[in-house]
Amino acid sequence: MPTRPDIEAVAEEVFTALADPSRRGILAALAASGPATATDLATRLPITRQAIGKHLALLAEAGLVAAEPGERRRVRYRLRSAPMQVAQQFLAALARDWDHQLDALQDHLNAVEPAQPTLRTDKES
Repeated sequence: MPTRPDIEAVAEEVFTALADPSRRGILAALAASGPATATDLATRLPITRQAIGKHLALLAEAGLVAAEPGERRRVRYRLRSAPMQVAQQFLAALARDWDHQLDALQDHLNAVEPAQPTLRTDKES
């Protein structure tokens, strides 16, 4: 299992990759139809083949897709779930940290007796 700084670095790469709607579309297409070439993806998505190639390079750098040799030297890309799982672990740890802080705040607020607001009428002015 990666150490905390490693988890944060992997999570940052995943979140950067997922920030772009075109890259999310590519991942969704691969998830729906399985491994595909950049040309295959270009026929399914409203992006040029060249743009898909650039997005696939960034997704590969983040570890979200893996390039596999295919027929006639065509490269097929498939999803890799490991980086996404690391990002999920990062988010779960972050949520636990926040849950603890929010629970402490709720306990504090429950312990403090609410002050009754003083209503001021026009006659008191």
